[in-house]
Amino acid sequence: MELLERDKYLQDLTQWLNAAVTGSGSIALVCGEAGIGKTSLLQQFSRQQRTARVLWGACDALFTPRPLAPVHDIARQSKGPLLAAIESGASRDKVFSATLDEFERGAAALVVFEDVHWADEATLDLLKFLGRRIQRTKVMLAMSYRDDEVGARHPLRFVIGDFPRANTHRAPLPPLSKPAVEQLAKQAGRAVGDLYSVTGGNPLFVTEALAGSDTSVPVMVRDAVLARAVRLSPAAREIAELVSVVPGKTEGWLLAQAGCLDEAAIESCLSIGMLRGEDGSLAFRHELARRAFEDSLSQARQQALHAKVLATLAAQADSPPARLAHHANGARNTPDVLRFATLAAAHAANIGSHRESAAHYRVALRHADKLAPGERAALYEHYSYECYMTDQIEQAIEARQEALELRSAAAERLEEGDNLRWLSRLSWFASRGAAAREYAVAAVSSLEHLPPGPELAMAYSNRAQLDMLGHHVDSAIDWAKRTIELAERLGRLDILSHALNNLGTARLVGDDPAGRHDLERSLQLALEGGFQEHVARAYTNLSSTDLACRSYRTGMDYLEKGIAYCDEYDLDSWRLYMLAYRARAKFEQADWNGASEDLEGVLRDRRTAPVSRILALTTLGHMRIRRGDPDPDGPLEESRTLAADSQESQRIAPLAAALAETAWLLGERDRVIREVAAPYELIRQQPNAWATGMLAIWLWRAGALETIPQTIPAPFRLEISGDWQAAADAWAALGCPYERANMLGWYGGEPEQREALSVFEQLGATPAAQALRKQMRARGIQGIPRGSRVSTRLDPHGLTKREAEILQLVAQGLRNSAIAAKLFLSTKTVDHHVSAILTKLGVPSRAEAAAMARKLSE
Repeated sequence: MELLERDKYLQDLTQWLNAAVTGSGSIALVCGEAGIGKTSLLQQFSRQQRTARVLWGACDALFTPRPLAPVHDIARQSKGPLLAAIESGASRDKVFSATLDEFERGAAALVVFEDVHWADEATLDLLKFLGRRIQRTKVMLAMSYRDDEVGARHPLRFVIGDFPRANTHRAPLPPLSKPAVEQLAKQAGRAVGDLYSVTGGNPLFVTEALAGSDTSVPVMVRDAVLARAVRLSPAAREIAELVSVVPGKTEGWLLAQAGCLDEAAIESCLSIGMLRGEDGSLAFRHELARRAFEDSLSQARQQALHAKVLATLAAQADSPPARLAHHANGARNTPDVLRFATLAAAHAANIGSHRESAAHYRVALRHADKLAPGERAALYEHYSYECYMTDQIEQAIEARQEALELRSAAAERLEEGDNLRWLSRLSWFASRGAAAREYAVAAVSSLEHLPPGPELAMAYSNRAQLDMLGHHVDSAIDWAKRTIELAERLGRLDILSHALNNLGTARLVGDDPAGRHDLERSLQLALEGGFQEHVARAYTNLSSTDLACRSYRTGMDYLEKGIAYCDEYDLDSWRLYMLAYRARAKFEQADWNGASEDLEGVLRDRRTAPVSRILALTTLGHMRIRRGDPDPDGPLEESRTLAADSQESQRIAPLAAALAETAWLLGERDRVIREVAAPYELIRQQPNAWATGMLAIWLWRAGALETIPQTIPAPFRLEISGDWQAAADAWAALGCPYERANMLGWYGGEPEQREALSVFEQLGATPAAQALRKQMRARGIQGIPRGSRVSTRLDPHGLTKREAEILQLVAQGLRNSAIAAKLFLSTKTVDHHVSAILTKLGVPSRAEAAAMARKLSE
């Protein structure tokens, strides 16, 4: 079938590949609905290449994808070190490095990853890894995917969001036009009829409809596929049925060993549009067609075919366990499901495909009813851990509870205690502070009756961590020291690193500078031992303890190192946690565009752990308050819900301060008191001077602070004492211009108020500027400058004139670099504007912002 209306996309691909070869590597995203012609386009483009080598890998449509399936395909084509790494069972990091080495060989290349909407977690991590380094290559990485199946929470969406914008191009394929469909019908000698309206211009549907013998137009591709299959001989149908239960392609050797290598029958299959590869494999032209054929078979026939394929594959020593598990599940073979699904889960986890590992364990658990209690409990424990690794916290908790019940019933006290400790950890991630503490106490109580081992050491360290996070300093230090003694006796450096982190952070919270040495030692041990989670956690606490007291220089230095480490090792959960802290630090220093960019990175994935979302949501709501953006209450109320049971000042105090500022700007003094009073009573019992100060000052401003705390930071203490000039200077020294402007505007004379108004205008702090103008007019001050952002007030979404202009260009499909050139701005400036637009519109992506802009212009 002729490839119509795709010349523009072939030209774009050619231009992008040439730029990659002569400059730096790039990514091409070819997207569209199923059957739109993504594969056909890329195949045609591949055939046009004369100098660039072409490597092609495809993702599996198994019920749980095979880890790194495209890399296996590419390795067989490229041979060399990448194939050696795959065949030797090398670790995930080594496979990633070998793939990058293949990309960096220097030769120009087109590398295709097909159907990445089916990609497993390890493949998605690899794409993220390659995307961050694509500029170092002369490769164009082309990815095809079904955009209608990649919703807001699809993991591919967040991988694409991490790609470098300047090196990423999009080719969204539209349906064929009515004239194109008419042309295809004419070439096939068929009447057009309602072909276009029924198929919607989908090339696959058009092709299948025109290939059918019936004069009427099938309304579903299934009807078209089955109409063509009527022409098959019994032998050919036997082959087609077997191929229909095998996702992707059915190898020639598999056909032969299954007794289906009948050349005449295979020729008959080709006549209905099936494809034969150069290696003798057989496949349906499209996955939709394969599934339509498979779905037409009876349940008994499907099971029999899966059993036949399973037996054939199981006789091969190198059959991937994920593939075996797929067919065992299709055959309803419980013993083989348990055998191969658990093998596939372990293999997936080993190479970092934790989401696929969880899916395999989930399948195994559906067949685990007759297993011994201990075996079933172990399955639940493995499943829970893989859910924990993939931020599926609720599923992780439920699985641990099942495992705990089984272990308790069997009186397996060691495993029981370890499950209690895990439930404490998981409850903390879910922001259920009370449950986390209850489980932590129960874990220690259970394990202390047994010989001391790593499980007890981690239970001790978990107690230390919870007390440290709750700023119960003395108790945290005591538990940390008990952990350290046991960890050293056991020779467990990983547990020692974990405990030193708790000890050091608790000491710093308690204003003991010796904690810095403990944290640095924790970091050193983790780096030397390759304990990646502990490295990330050390960087997090080294940075957060500095940022909590507004020591931005050292805190941001630790953050940058920590985020870079997490980028290098793809530790996304910790990277997001640190991004939330960096956003907060930027917000406090009035870098609101920079903060918006970081917040977008944290909040665009709804599955981000609550502990990371709380601070990000609080910061987003607080920033909307200060800029006068729409809907500040939405993120603040979500943060309040998530933080309700945390009892941790690092989450409670910023939220209460943001809510108090909202009430203050509205002139609602009683509400200020209501928002702050209860959190203040909780936090002032803890040794957190900054958290205490940021709430005490709002009570003082509202006239409700009964006793002034003895140890609060200088800016708050100076304001309360009446020395507002010194308070303003203190805020300036810290690098917080918004707070300094508040001191000048609230307490200064006319010159100071004019300076404060100028600062508010420069920052875009519209509500503060409006409130100050009102105060100045009440004092009779003349010649007050008018607001320079009238367009912001007129725009219903709070966009400035420049932001509205940029949004229209985004809606036209222009990249940031093109927008920058058109408006004579730097690309970085446009990047900041786009981040601000996404935040103000409350959408996670450029595509949704563009869609909203088009809707508003209708």
